[in-house]
Amino acid sequence: MRLTADNLGGERGGEPVFDGVSFALAAGDSLVITGQNGSGKSTLLRVVAGLLPVAAGTVRLNDGGEDFPDVASACHYLGHQNAMKPALTVAENLDFRRDFLGHPLMTTEAALDAVGLDSVGALPFGYLSTGQRRRIALAGLLVSFRPVWLLDEPSAGLDLASERRLTALMQGHLAEGGMLIAATHLPLGLDDAKALVMPGGGSG
Repeated sequence: MRLTADNLGGERGGEPVFDGVSFALAAGDSLVITGQNGSGKSTLLRVVAGLLPVAAGTVRLNDGGEDFPDVASACHYLGHQNAMKPALTVAENLDFRRDFLGHPLMTTEAALDAVGLDSVGALPFGYLSTGQRRRIALAGLLVSFRPVWLLDEPSAGLDLASERRLTALMQGHLAEGGMLIAATHLPLGLDDAKALVMPGGGSG
């Protein structure tokens, strides 16, 4: 499996944010995107995920098979929002995510244990602290399999122990042949990652 971007361009609200971005990832590869605020890091992730249209160039997935025929179908996207219902319990949120996305990977209990929150499954998501909410969002990556993880500031709100746990989760995904693209201002502990520095600091 291979994920390739060729002279990719992205827009927000009809205004160009970035252009000329190219990269290629194979199984086990990671890419860390850095740059000033407004340089287009988040926009790039959303374009790759299929949440925003491609303004120029191409992004494609090769050899995804019937399960993952295109880039969007192969991606887990974790943005600034955690994409969980506050009124549902933690377990209900994760169960729904696994059932809706298909390709079950871990049980809800195992995913909670992996992020160090095995005791909060029965609590409403809205009761959790900021850091706990982010860790539950990371658990959402584990209940359903996708080969490509797109992570926007994944360590936001995490303490040092949780940052180390995040690094271990990412390294585990890569060791199993996954791919990962992360936009961040902070080190993620991915020593072998490729680097992409977004130029400028416009509006995206």
